Amino acid sequence: MTLSRRKALSLSGSTLAGLSLGVLRPEHAAALAQGQDDWPDSLVERPLREGFPAPLPLNADGSAPEHPESAAGPITDPLMWRTQGRQTPQIEFDYRRMAIRVDTRGMARLSGTLRFSDLEQLPVVSGTYLLQCGAPNPRGIVKWTGVRFSDFADMLGVIPGVHYCRFVGSDRFYADEPMTTLRHPQVMLAWMMNDEPIPPRHGAPLRLVVPFRYGNRSVKAITEMTFSTPGPRMPPLPA
Repeated sequence: MTLSRRKALSLSGSTLAGLSLGVLRPEHAAALAQGQDDWPDSLVERPLREGFPAPLPLNADGSAPEHPESAAGPITDPLMWRTQGRQTPQIEFDYRRMAIRVDTRGMARLSGTLRFSDLEQLPVVSGTYLLQCGAPNPRGIVKWTGVRFSDFADMLGVIPGVHYCRFVGSDRFYADEPMTTLRHPQVMLAWMMNDEPIPPRHGAPLRLVVPFRYGNRSVKAITEMTFSTPGPRMPPLPA
């Protein structure tokens, strides 16, 4: 089944992503497009997305299973960037030259621009975990190296009353995570992937790693971190 140009233009970005990933059939997309053209005035049944979300294997305590380093390997395509053609935004990819905006809004001792020299002061840790997205792909077992987010937050002097942190990537994708999640010992800020600097397409210079969440929560190419209690404004869409 094919979609007309008019129908394709009416589809949301998430629907088009579902089509490209193969988790949404064209006939389901057409139904969604029809729903936008003629929205029902009552709740009606809609077809579910097949194969979504993919299973996320976790330990009984909710943590991610750790894998041996020998199991580490590449991440399969397609990669999700919130840009036209899923192109990796051009920024400074060398982690030794990172300059990341950290806004603690008066709720921590430190605020300003994060440099790699700041992270070098913290204990370096590594973990090998499955990176699993909600769709069947991409996935892969990856060894990440960086610092625990809890150590980073303590270095900043974040006060206990802070509820969450917002991470914004170079493509303006963002994710909010509660501090209770971020202080889990498996959560890290990583600059190494499989014992090499993280490649640009996988999130250089610095990436959040939350191994017990789906991969889109591990924000790539962090450019901003904002610690907050109320909801900060959403970053603008890319041009």
